[in-house]
Amino acid sequence: MKRAVFATFAAALLASSTAVVANHHGGAGEVIAAAVADDRRPEGDVARDPLRKPAEIVEFAGVRPGMSVAEIAPGGGYFTRILAASVGPEGKVYALMPAFFANRPGGLDGINALAAEYGNIEVVVVDYAATELPEQVDLVWTTENYHDLANGDVSVVNNWVARALKPGGLYFVEDHSAPGTGTGATSTIHRIDPMAVIAQVTEAGLVLEGTSDLLANPNDPRDISPRDVEPTSEKFALRFKKPA
Repeated sequence: MKRAVFATFAAALLASSTAVVANHHGGAGEVIAAAVADDRRPEGDVARDPLRKPAEIVEFAGVRPGMSVAEIAPGGGYFTRILAASVGPEGKVYALMPAFFANRPGGLDGINALAAEYGNIEVVVVDYAATELPEQVDLVWTTENYHDLANGDVSVVNNWVARALKPGGLYFVEDHSAPGTGTGATSTIHRIDPMAVIAQVTEAGLVLEGTSDLLANPNDPRDISPRDVEPTSEKFALRFKKPA
């Protein structure tokens, strides 16, 4: 009965979407806007901004100056740069790199260079079964990676997230949307059902706090690879909270 009530609530929350938004924390919006406008960002990243809406997404996630953030699989650093500038010199970004990246020749070169450039980024080669960060963090962040994590034992990752967060800390998940598929599309067309994510993350003890349709695309059929969608795939954004 409890699961059925939760599923109804989660579905209603997803349907209402941007009615649930991040709280504004003392000028955080202005700081985030400045981070997006930072001239250290590569031109290629800036060109993607109209589709990725980084200022709105980072604010929705609850980012504010002074935070500690753990970013799962930062890739080319599109959001890593914005997060580092948003949390500022009093904050910290832990860039969590999977071991298979670290083991490739030069696999850490790009993220190490970015860390040297910003000064408040620390690169961590992560094993979710064993790695502990130097501190509990305010926010764990992952974008367009969760569907890959779900191809393995995602409970190990989500339980790690729950341990890594401070009480009251936030977990932000953004990914390519495949409503109604559960985890059936994760390895085929690299998407996931947001309801599956909600079920898996709440199983780890975190609470769904907010959803957003900022990255909705009604023209995306949602049954093909994101690479085949123009101008971009539909993505969902979810914000969870660790109970205090």
